[in-house]
Amino acid sequence: MRATAEAIALNSPRGDAAGLQRAHHAQDRWPSALLDTRAFLGDMVAETLFPTRCAVCDAPGEPLCAACAAALPYIDALTACPRCGAPFGRVQCTECCHVLLAPFGYDEVPYTEAVSAVVLSEAARRIVTVYKDQGERRLARVLAAIMARYVPPRWLSARPAVTYVPATLTARRRRGFDHAEHLAREVSFLLGCEFAPLLCAPTRKDQRRLGRTGRIGNMRASMRVLAGASVPDALILVDDVCTTGATLFAATEALKAAGATTVFGLTFART
Repeated sequence: MRATAEAIALNSPRGDAAGLQRAHHAQDRWPSALLDTRAFLGDMVAETLFPTRCAVCDAPGEPLCAACAAALPYIDALTACPRCGAPFGRVQCTECCHVLLAPFGYDEVPYTEAVSAVVLSEAARRIVTVYKDQGERRLARVLAAIMARYVPPRWLSARPAVTYVPATLTARRRRGFDHAEHLAREVSFLLGCEFAPLLCAPTRKDQRRLGRTGRIGNMRASMRVLAGASVPDALILVDDVCTTGATLFAATEALKAAGATTVFGLTFART
């Protein structure tokens, strides 16, 4: 390999030490270039054998095709609750009223505001399932792009960092990745905000098998901040789906107890 580098140097315009140095630098880049080529060829083979398909309609081409993305039940910010983001709570919200919050022990939601991009329809549920349970990680960027459009400019004026609700260790081992972490990384990049992993993996049962009361008890005291973590004053808290709100409530409590004063909740979908 050295002889090859020297030959390149001798054939360089100057044929001197500087040319030899440039040749060695070029040689140092060859292994990474080869790795990139191997990765590209590997992707080509995988795409040939297992072509990318839309999570909703199964059409080949994209993780979420343009037609299915356009057909999602997007939440209209003009009719949504300005506090909790419920789809039709602008005048009188039925989701963050004191009656439904009473079992949580709240008079009002603990976070500052929350928004969601779409209603959890069958199509939206399918997208979430394909993303986190069937391993289509490329959907993280697609979902994050949709979510980022729903972030109000006033949130960004607080210069928030972006954090997330971590999956349980059992779920992470089963899936091979933390779906909310990937979403939060993509959202932070799109918004130009700092990415800040702050919460420990919760120790709890799978929320999807529990009703409203069960979710409240399951989440209570299940969240805590990582030891030694420095918690920013303002945060955008990312998760994939908001159902009863128990997860966002518990995560917000933990972050506020560690020093956060402003917490905004951001999810892809909500029931």
